[in-house]
Amino acid sequence: MGFELEKFYFANDHLFDGIPMSDKMKLEKGIIKRKIKSNKTIYREGSTPKGIYILKKGKVKIYQTNQDARKQIMYIYTKGESFGYRPIICNETHPVTAMALEDCSYNFIPSEHFVECLKQSNELSNALLVSLSHEFSVWVNNISVFAQYPVKSRVALGLLVLKEKYKIDGKGGEINLSRVDLASYVGTVKETAVRVLQEFRRLKFIETQGRKILILKPEELKAIVNFY
Repeated sequence: MGFELEKFYFANDHLFDGIPMSDKMKLEKGIIKRKIKSNKTIYREGSTPKGIYILKKGKVKIYQTNQDARKQIMYIYTKGESFGYRPIICNETHPVTAMALEDCSYNFIPSEHFVECLKQSNELSNALLVSLSHEFSVWVNNISVFAQYPVKSRVALGLLVLKEKYKIDGKGGEINLSRVDLASYVGTVKETAVRVLQEFRRLKFIETQGRKILILKPEELKAIVNFY
């Protein structure tokens, strides 16, 4: 089987598209519009969930902090995507911290309103179940790779996923991310991530300008992580 990038990322920006208009209007009645500056925290790991978030502009990283105080970025959300709803459904605290990677605006729906809408809409419940099932498969695939495969494979895969997340209207895909965050995303330290990027640049797989990364040869990067 060939390499399937779709196994390693999800995009839930169409999460609410399939629900009836009446249910969507009920959900939208609870929306509170908010903005947040880059590097500011939206919610913290271990905190009680207060609502769900629908990102309208910018990018948000979610991460966990281990016992050594190192941060592991679990995922990066982009425009249109929803997050923060899993702990509400499970009645748990947030398992991750959410922080703005850049200036963001988002729609916030308080937990009470969201749960009430969920009770009244089978279509919304089904949509969330489908989304959660797909997200779980992505988490399992990513954990498998980042736990078992060498750092070069992890950096290559991370760049390919980030390229998709940074696309605008299906085009482009120039990655704008600090080396610290890139290293955190692929489960290594900054110095190692920089060395791998330098090798990829020497091989002309990528171009870099400051913190920006442009992938020139995605097929070569796919070959590095094509472990099927």
